[in-house]
Amino acid sequence: MARTRAAVLGKPVAHSLSPVLHEAAYRALGLPGWSYERIEVDAAGLPGFVSGLGPEWAGLSVTMPGKRAALEFAARASPRAVAAGAANTLVPRDSGWFADCTDVDGVVGALCGAGGFAAGAGSTGVVLGAGGTAAAAVVAFAELGVTRVRLVVRDPARAGEAVAAAERAGVGAEVLTWSEVDFGKLVADVSVLVNTVPPAAVVDVAAELAAAPCLLDVIYHPWPTPLAEAAAARGGRIATGLDMLLHQAFGQVEHFTGHPAPRAEMRAALREATGSVLPLPIA
Repeated sequence: MARTRAAVLGKPVAHSLSPVLHEAAYRALGLPGWSYERIEVDAAGLPGFVSGLGPEWAGLSVTMPGKRAALEFAARASPRAVAAGAANTLVPRDSGWFADCTDVDGVVGALCGAGGFAAGAGSTGVVLGAGGTAAAAVVAFAELGVTRVRLVVRDPARAGEAVAAAERAGVGAEVLTWSEVDFGKLVADVSVLVNTVPPAAVVDVAAELAAAPCLLDVIYHPWPTPLAEAAAARGGRIATGLDMLLHQAFGQVEHFTGHPAPRAEMRAALREATGSVLPLPIA
């Protein structure tokens, strides 16, 4: 039987749960010759590593710190990867490696499935932090019809990546300095809030932030986070980074295999691997 390989690249990568999702998908799809592994590769090493791969490779997941390098390496890229300025997926094509950013699917799926997103077009969102996840979030906002974003950061000078992603996605961006923000007023008129900063950073303002009608906290360990506790106290819902991980993997499996992702089986495998702490509803 011919072997078909896939992997997740990153550094560090030993903690990655991607093998749980992909291996469950390959089993459900009846692909016994397929394997998925973790390979430690940093951004500088990514181009050389990928260039040396053989025809048995069906695709690569890319985690930090290699997402920008993956986009720059690829021969072609999806519009959303270009907008986000990063790629978490590489797929071999006849014309060279193709890059996509299914992290956008991860944010959209998490907000709609676990977060209960139901805002109309032309609404405003908030993103706390301005790193790579923030860039994917603002591109996801564009797909959801959110046309304005408030980026709340400690240092506005570091918001350039997220602002550029917003501009490429057609989302108007306003950069706010964390120390100057009234968090109650910040969320008073928004439809969605995505937190990409560590739990300790939001402890003092979690109750105010939890008033946003749709929440995504990209942290899921340790659980519950301060924002999740505040949302629960209000009787609200919150999506997490684990929901993002699940939903971004669907598109990767479809890129690699050419088959619809077996979503229920992938969800079940991820819940089992994480102690069924979160419900992980499928959007």
